[in-house]
Amino acid sequence: MRGFLILLLFALAVAGAWAQSGVRKSMLLEATAYTSSVRETDSTPFITATGMRTRLGVLAVSPDLLKVLPYGTKVRLRDLGSVYGRGRGQFDYLFRDRVFVVADVMHPRMREKVDVWLPDRATALRFGRRLVELVVVEYPRR
Repeated sequence: MRGFLILLLFALAVAGAWAQSGVRKSMLLEATAYTSSVRETDSTPFITATGMRTRLGVLAVSPDLLKVLPYGTKVRLRDLGSVYGRGRGQFDYLFRDRVFVVADVMHPRMREKVDVWLPDRATALRFGRRLVELVVVEYPRR
């Protein structure tokens, strides 16, 4: 019992340190999907803002999130269903065992959102607007 209490106190101290530092390890966000189409991106649809080539595992974040999820941050995603409360886990097959990297940025009008790159428009449209749990795996070295 004493060991459990020590472990609990340690976990609370670490959580408090994360909260005080402003570093967030887990977030609930709205997610959409995009493809390498000029109508969805810019004139270089296969190149991200960091110069990386688009691929499954590339994540774009809204400009406000770049402060807490800078380019190069590695994350895992979990599908919590559409924003309307349907289809929980429907896209976990894309997320399971995959580490995403923040390599692109969304339009400046977007706030507190992420955009998952997908290889085809049909899947991106089916993805729609979903809620995801984003868990930080690793921050980039400074």
